[in-house]
Amino acid sequence: MAGRARTAQERREAAEARRARRAAVTDPDVVMEAAAAFLAVRSRSSEETRRRLRHLGYPHGLCDQVVERLERLGYLDDHEFARAWVESRDRARPRGAVALRRELQLKGISDAIIAAALEGRGHAPGAGTPADGSDADREAARKLLSKRARSLAREPDAYRRRQRAYALLARNGFAPDVCQEVAATLTDDPMS
Repeated sequence: MAGRARTAQERREAAEARRARRAAVTDPDVVMEAAAAFLAVRSRSSEETRRRLRHLGYPHGLCDQVVERLERLGYLDDHEFARAWVESRDRARPRGAVALRRELQLKGISDAIIAAALEGRGHAPGAGTPADGSDADREAARKLLSKRARSLAREPDAYRRRQRAYALLARNGFAPDVCQEVAATLTDDPMS
């Protein structure tokens, strides 16, 4: 057992040794392989990829070179990443525009790209008329409440149920007016 257990100090030293080896790398193909492994899990933004490569200890110049190459090859596209992120959130884990903006900013997406992705929100292929951002937020808020309907229905008092719905929406980045409007649509009958 003593041979298998590694102390925190030993793990830190091993990580530092790996970073030191990576700092000495001069071949961009080695950095490209690390980037490919990172991108194999899910789609990433350019800045996420750059941060990861730098965190692993690769020289900054090589990291920038590899990210630019991946962008030219089409493996990194922040516009497509932001659009897909918003679409995925609306489908699986509805969020308000405020939360989506914050999440994309943390991924290193520029404000202009975020604005374009949020503007395109609600423009589904084949949809009749495109929805503006607030309509998309309202639809996402309704979807979130419907996903949590059973939990909300456990509250017998209609006023408290609407309060809980409002709080849920606010925590998920919806604007106060959207929270109020959508929470107010809850009926007094908890089973409806």
